[in-house]
Amino acid sequence: MASSPNPRQLSRRERQIMDILYELGGEASAEDVRTRLPDPPSYSAVRAMLVKLEAKGFIRHREEGLRYVYFPTANRSAARRSALSQLVKVFFEGSPGQAVSALLDQEKWSEEELKEMSETIDRVRRNRRSK
Repeated sequence: MASSPNPRQLSRRERQIMDILYELGGEASAEDVRTRLPDPPSYSAVRAMLVKLEAKGFIRHREEGLRYVYFPTANRSAARRSALSQLVKVFFEGSPGQAVSALLDQEKWSEEELKEMSETIDRVRRNRRSK
């Protein structure tokens, strides 16, 4: 079984392309991507980057008439978990607690958001007790 693509293999532009694909609901043509890139390169340069992303295993494509539509191989939730795991590993010594503390210290949270976080913590505690 092939391993998942490693997000550290992505250049800045490739990460931007992946972000655009997820923002557009998980699929887009090369022109859709190109028009949303900051300082957009040529159409052929975008196509080349998409081919490279496909070779790395991050995206696939299907044909729709005369155009290719590209989509990520991992769903947004899996990509989010992978990116968050990497962020915690690199910037917070692998400690999710340190990452959460940093977020709590820097953000101005609404009462609704604080309530949601509290409920999530309670749910995690209940799940641990039931195991």
